[in-house]
Amino acid sequence: MTRRLLRSKAPAAVVVALAAAMISPSAGNAAPGARDRDRDLVPVSPLPSAPAPAATQSPVLALAALDRRIADLDAEEEVSKRELTELGGKIAAARARSLARGRAFYRLTRAGMLPVGGGFNELVTHALRVERSRRTLAADLASEKKLREHGVVLSHALERIARDRVALASQRTAMDAARLAVEDEARRQQAFDRAFETSSGSTEYVAVYGGNGAAPAALPGGFASSKGRLLFPLAGRSEVRPARREGTDGPGLEITGTLGAPVRAVFGGRVAFADRYGPYGRLVIVDHGDHYYTVSGNLAAMDVKVGDEVSAGERLGTVGDEGRGPMVYFEIRHATQTVTPGPWLGF
Repeated sequence: MTRRLLRSKAPAAVVVALAAAMISPSAGNAAPGARDRDRDLVPVSPLPSAPAPAATQSPVLALAALDRRIADLDAEEEVSKRELTELGGKIAAARARSLARGRAFYRLTRAGMLPVGGGFNELVTHALRVERSRRTLAADLASEKKLREHGVVLSHALERIARDRVALASQRTAMDAARLAVEDEARRQQAFDRAFETSSGSTEYVAVYGGNGAAPAALPGGFASSKGRLLFPLAGRSEVRPARREGTDGPGLEITGTLGAPVRAVFGGRVAFADRYGPYGRLVIVDHGDHYYTVSGNLAAMDVKVGDEVSAGERLGTVGDEGRGPMVYFEIRHATQTVTPGPWLGF
């Protein structure tokens, strides 16, 4: 007697779970079509971590290398996102295929060894049909698993790319700030050097001398003829000690004063430099003509700018404190040579 095949209305999840449990995990049973599909899956190899620029590499080359690295990450992210999007469609199709195969396999297995009435040949045919269905379903499930694993790899790759980009962006910001600082320091150095390269002709300004803010006295010559009678940089009583700043080849003076007290021009001239510079802190360089300059550093504030014309006694800035007490650092230069300032101030 022939038994009719049972039609299954089991849920899809039950069908696939039952089919997967009945399928051998042996890879040798996979269908040829599944092997062809597997060849289309290219594993995503993790990128090496972003290399730090070599210490000896110039800032420009290091920034260019970082920019190339960031561009590579952007390109890889775009490729990975596009592949992940395409993979979603493939996974959905593989899932639908697995469900259809699972239902067919479930119906065949519920038929058992029947129909028996067809004889031995019919039984063999039915057994072969069940085996083919099992192998096809196994191949479909394996393909879907590979697709999902590949999706996980792509997701991890995108997470790593995001982390690398953040790290590289932070590194680039720091390097760019360092480059700007170096360029700014170089600009200050050039401006400081240029301040001593040119000078106006003889000046008609007169000097104000004495530490008590006395009235200016007319002098027949320029700065050179005012040696010993220059106006003192600070009004009132001050302590003076010899000093020099790093990078100079001659002596200067540290003149103590009250924090915020006015610092005066010792002779008339034109402001050649007014900015912060290295060990001088904030400083003002005044060109007095005939290549004579005075340097007033360690200022808390600057009240003049480059190109300003100042007269003797005019306020240049205020006394500052760079950590060694309130003082003004004072130099006199002739061209690029630093001269001893004491005799010029009447010491």
